[in-house]
Amino acid sequence: MEDLSLHILDIAENSVAAGARRVTVSIEEDKENDRLTLEIGDDGRGMDEETLKMVTDPFFTTKTVRRIGLGLPLLKQSAEECEGSFSLTSEKGKGTTITAVFRLSHIDRKPLGDIGATLVVLIAGNPSIEFSLAYRKDGYAYRFDTAEIRQDLGEVPIHDPAVLNLIRKDVDDGVRKSAEQRV
Repeated sequence: MEDLSLHILDIAENSVAAGARRVTVSIEEDKENDRLTLEIGDDGRGMDEETLKMVTDPFFTTKTVRRIGLGLPLLKQSAEECEGSFSLTSEKGKGTTITAVFRLSHIDRKPLGDIGATLVVLIAGNPSIEFSLAYRKDGYAYRFDTAEIRQDLGEVPIHDPAVLNLIRKDVDDGVRKSAEQRV
């Protein structure tokens, strides 16, 4: 995975496959404490204790199309290599939350990547799922939620190409503004 947005895409797709109706993504860049925190949560099936113990093993996967599962192990490795941490909590029938913390200034930390494109791909491919993003950076905050967008759209489907273009621009602008202003 070249950047963190690809990890988000992979994990969110796993959430959808696990029956999630809502996926939340939280990103916080904290320059003062030199930390980047990424948290992805869902309300899917969750995992039992046995699966939870094995899920960061690259030779374990619940998928039938391949014998290895590299998404979570690679995210865990990336966080730990950048003097960070990785945690995973899950409860059967309630959902899963994954948290990866990175030293923000670490030379090997992967870039954030294209969060706008990631959300658009998720929404276009899963129009019935609710997705939300909370992005914070040094006092600036941006929030996006498909549930709120749907209310404004009325009869227009959220996966309409014009809507997806507007979502992409809004997310791109929201994340980019963090570099330009503070709350």
